[in-house]
Amino acid sequence: MQRKILICRHAETFEPYPFQSDFERELTPNGTKQARATGVWLRENFNKIDYCLVSPAKRAQATARLIADKIYFDTENITYEPDLYNAQEKQLLKCLSNLPQHVKSVLLVAHNPGITRLARELTDRMVGYLEPANVLAVEIDLQEWEDIYITTGLVSAKNMLHA
Repeated sequence: MQRKILICRHAETFEPYPFQSDFERELTPNGTKQARATGVWLRENFNKIDYCLVSPAKRAQATARLIADKIYFDTENITYEPDLYNAQEKQLLKCLSNLPQHVKSVLLVAHNPGITRLARELTDRMVGYLEPANVLAVEIDLQEWEDIYITTGLVSAKNMLHA
């Protein structure tokens, strides 16, 4: 079964304030614009997204909600996965492998360097570093999500508007 993984880095954030945790960093006004533009790009290039899997960090949540609004995805259905916060590619793969089998397309909103490394692993290609609010779409033939560990896919589209 053909599946799509839309790998998205969160939008631009403020540098942390003194004593502010990395987890609490928020989007800049430009980051808000980036996320909205990415949502428009996704809406124009993909018919439907079945599942939205997001890091619970403030910046990733805000990015996902802004995108969801543009792609008509109910924000109540966004799944916030604690294991995605600053996850490396192995943890990202594990989260993807646990997706429900009915899911054909997923938007993953998380953090570098893990998401760029995930894109490289899923495509077996040297993919450029994902900048804030960039999306890389990977099409991959998986009978079950668990097969993600043994299958590579192809880059079908990319949004590098904010590089």
